[in-house]
Amino acid sequence: MAHVTRRNFLGTASLAAAGAAMGPWVRRAGAQAGPVKIGLVLPYSGVYAVLGESITQGMELVFARENWTVGGRKIEMIKEDDEMQPPVGIRKTEKLIDSDKVDILTGPVHSGILMGMRDKVHNSKTILIVSNAGADAISRERCSKWIFRTSFSNWQPNQPMGEWVAKHVSKDVFIAAPNYQAGKDQLGAFKETFVPAGGKLVGEDYPKLGETDYAPYLTKIRQSGAKAVYAFFSGSDAVNFVKQYDQFGLKQSIKLTGAGFLTEPDVLPAQGKSALGVITGHFYTPLLDNPTNQRFVKEFQAKFGGKMPDGFACQGYDTAEVIVRALKAVNGNTQDKPKLVEVIEKSEFDSPRGRFRFDPKTHNVIQPFIYIREVREVAGGINNVPIDRVANVTDPGTGCTLPRPPPLPLWTCAARPGWSRGDDPQRFRGSACRVICLRRR
Repeated sequence: MAHVTRRNFLGTASLAAAGAAMGPWVRRAGAQAGPVKIGLVLPYSGVYAVLGESITQGMELVFARENWTVGGRKIEMIKEDDEMQPPVGIRKTEKLIDSDKVDILTGPVHSGILMGMRDKVHNSKTILIVSNAGADAISRERCSKWIFRTSFSNWQPNQPMGEWVAKHVSKDVFIAAPNYQAGKDQLGAFKETFVPAGGKLVGEDYPKLGETDYAPYLTKIRQSGAKAVYAFFSGSDAVNFVKQYDQFGLKQSIKLTGAGFLTEPDVLPAQGKSALGVITGHFYTPLLDNPTNQRFVKEFQAKFGGKMPDGFACQGYDTAEVIVRALKAVNGNTQDKPKLVEVIEKSEFDSPRGRFRFDPKTHNVIQPFIYIREVREVAGGINNVPIDRVANVTDPGTGCTLPRPPPLPLWTCAARPGWSRGDDPQRFRGSACRVICLRRR
């Protein structure tokens, strides 16, 4: 039997302790040779197909930059068309979780689908990164440890606009949106600040999702005495509403304003000059003057045939960026889901929209800015030009009680992203094995 000295014993023990501390979190990554499966529940047909396409393209741009390999594992995207139908979206979610065994889910666009899939995601402990649907409840009473949102809550783009419209446009406003959860949420957020600012709602209406003939609603607007309209429409609904609003002769006498989705770059080409002068609030415009956005616009247009990226593409980009950074931090290990959640919670990086970070209280993105934008003719065509902004727009998170993350053991800091070790010889003189963990800022 070999002689074991005190030094040999302490060295072996130290290595064993270090292995145990970094333990299964790092070691299991080597055993995961298969691809990281990312399930997408998005509309690839129907009224919001262009939204699903833009979100997917934003994600593909980031994964292509990484050569579709992160943390030693291939990235596999499994796309499911939810057809903008909650029963279909829920069924596709169950398929992705139970049959495909995806590591991470993303989507949907429809708030009703998000609310319908919430319990399946929560109970199965599947990480969902919401890349569009803004249902406020997901950041509030229906929040979940396993759910993050990189897009927006319906409250965020609209709440700042209420006061702004009352001060800068008109206090006599008619409001309109599709008759589903997102429409009600978004107009509710607008009313939250519009009425206290002295605004008067002269009427409101909720056409069905996918409406093609807005004449009855435009007639009500004309007869209401409104001096402005605030609307939420998206996809082909936005195209039809804006064009018919102009054709109906309302554009010159009743100012059209709304949530940013009304005039996103995905619909502006079809809206044409009918969109000129429309004022909207949104967290993004491709005209933002920051290096990350300039690179994003250039690379997106190069990859997708000159297409101008919109807010949906930005949401897809940020979703993939969160995934890539988290996978790198855990060495590709997706088995330890609580650890992956911890890492995602700490996501922070420069996004095309500005500095991206999650609110730890809700897992909802904090919008660096909500930009008030006006559609104008600029070099290269028609686009949303920022004319004002509101900073650090954070959903109130009413009713959300996410558990606080446990404190990190001092000896594990070397394995945690964003942390470094620092010795304090005065405080720990004679205790060379002890370390202070310092958060990099």
